[in-house]
Amino acid sequence: MEKYTTKQLAELAGTSVRTLHYYEEVGLLHPKRMPNGYRSYGPADVERLRQVLVMRACRMPLAEIRQLLDGSDAGAVGLLARHLEELRAQERQVKEAIARTRAAMELLEGVSRMGTKEGFEELKQRRLEEFESSYGNEARKRYGTDVIDQTNERLMGLSQEEWNEKDRIEKRIIELLAEAKADGDPRGPKAQELCLLHQRWIKIHWGEESYSTEAHCGLARLYLADPRFIDYYDGAAGTGATEFLVAALEANL
Repeated sequence: MEKYTTKQLAELAGTSVRTLHYYEEVGLLHPKRMPNGYRSYGPADVERLRQVLVMRACRMPLAEIRQLLDGSDAGAVGLLARHLEELRAQERQVKEAIARTRAAMELLEGVSRMGTKEGFEELKQRRLEEFESSYGNEARKRYGTDVIDQTNERLMGLSQEEWNEKDRIEKRIIELLAEAKADGDPRGPKAQELCLLHQRWIKIHWGEESYSTEAHCGLARLYLADPRFIDYYDGAAGTGATEFLVAALEANL
Protein backbone atom coordinates (compact mmCIF):
# COMPACT_ATOMS: atom_id res chain seq x y z
CA MET A 1 0.00 0.00 0.00
CA GLU A 2 1.55 3.25 -1.16
CA LYS A 3 2.14 5.95 1.42
CA TYR A 4 2.66 9.66 0.84
CA THR A 5 4.28 12.43 2.80
CA THR A 6 2.49 15.75 3.05
CA LYS A 7 4.71 17.23 0.32
CA GLN A 8 4.21 14.25 -1.98
CA LEU A 9 0.44 14.30 -1.57
CA ALA A 10 0.30 18.06 -2.11
CA GLU A 11 2.20 17.65 -5.38
CA LEU A 12 0.00 14.72 -6.42
CA ALA A 13 -3.21 16.64 -5.72
CA GLY A 14 -2.03 19.94 -7.12
CA THR A 15 -2.54 21.77 -3.84
CA SER A 16 -0.31 23.19 -1.12
CA VAL A 17 1.16 21.73 2.05
CA ARG A 18 -0.50 24.55 3.97
CA THR A 19 -3.91 23.51 2.58
CA LEU A 20 -3.41 19.90 3.67
CA HIS A 21 -2.43 21.03 7.15
CA TYR A 22 -5.54 23.23 7.31
CA TYR A 23 -7.80 20.37 6.16
CA GLU A 24 -6.35 18.32 9.00
CA GLU A 25 -7.01 21.11 11.51
CA VAL A 26 -10.70 21.32 10.54
CA GLY A 27 -11.17 17.54 10.61
CA LEU A 28 -11.30 16.80 6.89
CA LEU A 29 -8.11 14.74 6.80
CA HIS A 30 -6.74 12.33 9.41
CA PRO A 31 -3.19 11.34 8.47
CA LYS A 32 -1.25 8.92 10.60
CA ARG A 33 1.92 9.98 12.38
CA MET A 34 5.17 8.13 11.79
CA PRO A 35 7.63 7.48 14.67
CA ASN A 36 9.62 10.49 13.48
CA GLY A 37 6.51 12.68 13.78
CA TYR A 38 5.96 13.14 10.06
CA ARG A 39 2.49 12.70 8.56
CA SER A 40 1.74 9.67 6.42
CA TYR A 41 -1.18 9.49 3.99
CA GLY A 42 -2.52 6.15 2.74
CA PRO A 43 -4.93 5.29 -0.11
CA ALA A 44 -7.99 6.08 2.01
CA ASP A 45 -6.58 9.53 2.79
CA VAL A 46 -5.90 10.13 -0.90
CA GLU A 47 -9.48 9.16 -1.81
CA ARG A 48 -10.91 11.36 0.93
CA LEU A 49 -8.81 14.30 -0.26
CA ARG A 50 -10.04 13.70 -3.80
CA GLN A 51 -13.64 13.90 -2.59
CA VAL A 52 -12.89 17.06 -0.62
CA LEU A 53 -11.31 18.74 -3.65
CA VAL A 54 -14.22 17.74 -5.90
CA MET A 55 -16.75 19.25 -3.49
CA ARG A 56 -14.62 22.35 -2.94
CA ALA A 57 -14.61 22.81 -6.71
CA CYS A 58 -18.40 22.99 -6.41
CA ARG A 59 -17.94 25.78 -3.82
CA MET A 60 -19.34 23.70 -0.97
CA PRO A 61 -18.40 24.95 2.56
CA LEU A 62 -15.77 22.93 4.42
CA ALA A 63 -18.07 22.31 7.38
CA GLU A 64 -20.72 20.89 5.08
CA ILE A 65 -18.16 18.70 3.31
CA ARG A 66 -16.96 17.29 6.62
CA GLN A 67 -20.53 16.57 7.70
CA LEU A 68 -21.21 14.74 4.44
CA LEU A 69 -18.00 12.73 4.53
CA ASP A 70 -18.32 11.76 8.19
CA GLY A 71 -21.97 10.81 7.84
CA SER A 72 -21.78 8.50 4.83
CA ASP A 73 -19.75 5.69 3.27
CA ALA A 74 -20.86 6.75 -0.22
CA GLY A 75 -18.38 8.03 -2.76
CA ALA A 76 -18.13 11.61 -3.96
CA VAL A 77 -20.83 11.12 -6.61
CA GLY A 78 -23.23 9.64 -4.06
CA LEU A 79 -22.52 12.43 -1.59
CA LEU A 80 -23.06 15.13 -4.19
CA ALA A 81 -26.25 13.43 -5.40
CA ARG A 82 -27.61 13.46 -1.84
CA HIS A 83 -26.53 17.06 -1.41
CA LEU A 84 -28.29 17.98 -4.65
CA GLU A 85 -31.53 16.43 -3.40
CA GLU A 86 -31.25 18.42 -0.18
CA LEU A 87 -30.70 21.61 -2.16
CA ARG A 88 -33.72 20.85 -4.35
CA ALA A 89 -35.84 20.33 -1.24
CA GLN A 90 -34.60 23.66 0.10
CA GLU A 91 -35.36 25.27 -3.25
CA ARG A 92 -38.96 24.00 -3.11
CA GLN A 93 -39.34 25.33 0.42
CA VAL A 94 -37.95 28.72 -0.61
CA LYS A 95 -40.30 28.88 -3.61
CA GLU A 96 -43.25 28.03 -1.38
CA ALA A 97 -42.16 30.67 1.13
CA ILE A 98 -41.86 33.24 -1.66
CA ALA A 99 -45.35 32.36 -2.91
CA ARG A 100 -46.81 32.66 0.60
CA THR A 101 -45.06 35.98 1.15
CA ARG A 102 -46.34 37.36 -2.14
CA ALA A 103 -49.86 36.22 -1.33
CA ALA A 104 -49.61 37.86 2.09
CA MET A 105 -48.37 41.10 0.53
CA GLU A 106 -51.23 41.11 -1.98
CA LEU A 107 -53.73 40.42 0.78
CA LEU A 108 -52.37 43.19 3.01
CA GLU A 109 -52.33 45.64 0.13
CA GLY A 110 -55.93 44.78 -0.67
CA VAL A 111 -57.03 44.97 2.95
CA SER A 112 -55.29 48.32 3.44
CA ARG A 113 -57.47 49.82 0.73
CA MET A 114 -60.63 48.73 2.54
CA GLY A 115 -62.28 50.05 5.66
CA THR A 116 -61.25 48.51 8.96
CA LYS A 117 -64.28 46.20 9.33
CA GLU A 118 -64.40 45.29 5.65
CA GLY A 119 -60.69 44.57 5.59
CA PHE A 120 -60.88 42.37 8.66
CA GLU A 121 -63.74 40.33 7.19
CA GLU A 122 -61.75 39.89 3.98
CA LEU A 123 -58.74 38.73 6.00
CA LYS A 124 -60.82 36.10 7.81
CA GLN A 125 -62.36 34.92 4.56
CA ARG A 126 -58.99 34.51 2.90
CA ARG A 127 -57.57 32.59 5.86
CA LEU A 128 -60.49 30.17 5.79
CA GLU A 129 -60.11 29.76 2.03
CA GLU A 130 -56.46 28.85 2.57
CA PHE A 131 -57.52 26.21 5.09
CA GLU A 132 -60.10 24.81 2.69
CA SER A 133 -57.50 24.67 -0.07
CA SER A 134 -54.96 22.83 2.06
CA TYR A 135 -57.07 20.65 4.35
CA GLY A 136 -60.73 21.07 3.41
CA ASN A 137 -61.39 17.87 1.46
CA GLU A 138 -59.60 15.66 3.96
CA ALA A 139 -61.19 17.40 6.95
CA ARG A 140 -64.68 16.99 5.52
CA LYS A 141 -64.10 13.29 4.82
CA ARG A 142 -62.79 12.75 8.34
CA TYR A 143 -65.18 14.92 10.39
CA GLY A 144 -68.12 15.52 8.08
CA THR A 145 -69.24 18.58 6.14
CA ASP A 146 -71.52 19.85 8.91
CA VAL A 147 -68.70 19.92 11.46
CA ILE A 148 -66.35 21.83 9.16
CA ASP A 149 -69.08 24.25 8.08
CA GLN A 150 -69.91 24.94 11.73
CA THR A 151 -66.23 25.53 12.51
CA ASN A 152 -65.89 27.94 9.61
CA GLU A 153 -69.06 29.75 10.65
CA ARG A 154 -67.77 30.02 14.22
CA LEU A 155 -64.45 31.49 13.05
CA MET A 156 -66.14 33.93 10.69
CA GLY A 157 -68.22 35.12 13.65
CA LEU A 158 -65.17 36.02 15.74
CA SER A 159 -64.64 39.68 16.48
CA GLN A 160 -61.34 41.25 15.50
CA GLU A 161 -60.22 41.11 19.12
CA GLU A 162 -61.14 37.41 19.37
CA TRP A 163 -59.41 36.65 16.08
CA ASN A 164 -56.26 38.44 17.18
CA GLU A 165 -56.35 36.50 20.44
CA LYS A 166 -56.60 33.25 18.46
CA ASP A 167 -53.51 34.21 16.46
CA ARG A 168 -51.68 35.24 19.64
CA ILE A 169 -52.45 31.86 21.22
CA GLU A 170 -51.23 30.04 18.14
CA LYS A 171 -47.95 31.95 18.23
CA ARG A 172 -47.50 31.28 21.94
CA ILE A 173 -48.17 27.57 21.40
CA ILE A 174 -45.17 27.40 19.08
CA GLU A 175 -42.98 29.25 21.58
CA LEU A 176 -44.05 26.96 24.43
CA LEU A 177 -43.61 23.87 22.28
CA ALA A 178 -39.99 24.79 21.57
CA GLU A 179 -39.36 25.53 25.27
CA ALA A 180 -41.07 22.35 26.49
CA LYS A 181 -39.28 20.20 23.92
CA ALA A 182 -35.97 21.67 25.08
CA ASP A 183 -36.86 20.62 28.66
CA GLY A 184 -37.54 17.14 27.34
CA ASP A 185 -40.35 16.30 29.79
CA PRO A 186 -43.84 15.76 28.29
CA ARG A 187 -45.27 16.03 31.83
CA GLY A 188 -43.23 19.03 32.93
CA PRO A 189 -44.58 22.50 33.80
CA LYS A 190 -43.90 23.90 30.33
CA ALA A 191 -45.58 20.93 28.69
CA GLN A 192 -48.63 21.30 30.93
CA GLU A 193 -48.92 24.99 30.07
CA LEU A 194 -48.53 24.09 26.39
CA CYS A 195 -51.38 21.56 26.57
CA LEU A 196 -53.76 23.95 28.31
CA LEU A 197 -53.09 26.60 25.68
CA HIS A 198 -53.48 24.10 22.83
CA GLN A 199 -56.77 23.00 24.40
CA ARG A 200 -57.94 26.61 24.51
CA TRP A 201 -56.97 27.06 20.87
CA ILE A 202 -58.87 23.94 19.78
CA LYS A 203 -61.97 25.06 21.68
CA ILE A 204 -61.97 28.32 19.73
CA HIS A 205 -62.27 26.26 16.56
CA TRP A 206 -64.59 23.52 17.75
CA GLY A 207 -66.63 25.34 20.37
CA GLU A 208 -66.97 24.37 24.02
CA GLU A 209 -69.98 22.16 23.34
CA SER A 210 -68.15 20.06 20.72
CA TYR A 211 -64.86 19.67 22.55
CA SER A 212 -63.67 16.49 24.24
CA THR A 213 -60.21 15.44 25.36
CA GLU A 214 -60.63 12.12 23.49
CA ALA A 215 -61.28 13.92 20.22
CA HIS A 216 -58.43 16.34 20.92
CA CYS A 217 -55.92 13.53 21.46
CA GLY A 218 -57.29 11.73 18.42
CA LEU A 219 -56.66 14.82 16.34
CA ALA A 220 -53.15 15.13 17.75
CA ARG A 221 -52.30 11.56 16.78
CA LEU A 222 -53.35 12.39 13.23
CA TYR A 223 -50.66 15.09 13.19
CA LEU A 224 -48.02 12.35 13.07
CA ALA A 225 -49.64 10.78 10.01
CA ASP A 226 -49.81 14.01 8.02
CA PRO A 227 -46.54 15.51 6.68
CA ARG A 228 -48.17 18.93 6.48
CA PHE A 229 -48.66 19.08 10.25
CA ILE A 230 -45.18 17.68 10.87
CA ASP A 231 -43.74 20.34 8.57
CA TYR A 232 -45.70 23.01 10.42
CA TYR A 233 -44.78 22.08 13.99
CA ASP A 234 -41.28 20.73 13.33
CA GLY A 235 -40.52 23.65 11.02
CA ALA A 236 -41.56 26.17 13.66
CA ALA A 237 -40.31 24.50 16.86
CA GLY A 238 -37.58 22.10 15.73
CA THR A 239 -37.28 18.49 14.61
CA GLY A 240 -39.34 16.18 16.79
CA ALA A 241 -41.70 18.95 17.93
CA THR A 242 -44.82 17.26 16.52
CA GLU A 243 -44.01 13.99 18.27
CA PHE A 244 -43.36 15.83 21.53
CA LEU A 245 -46.64 17.75 21.26
CA VAL A 246 -48.62 14.55 20.81
CA ALA A 247 -46.84 12.91 23.75
CA ALA A 248 -47.52 15.96 25.93
CA LEU A 249 -51.20 16.11 25.01
CA GLU A 250 -51.66 12.40 25.72
CA ALA A 251 -49.86 12.78 29.05
CA ASN A 252 -51.69 15.87 30.32
CA LEU A 253 -55.20 16.05 28.88
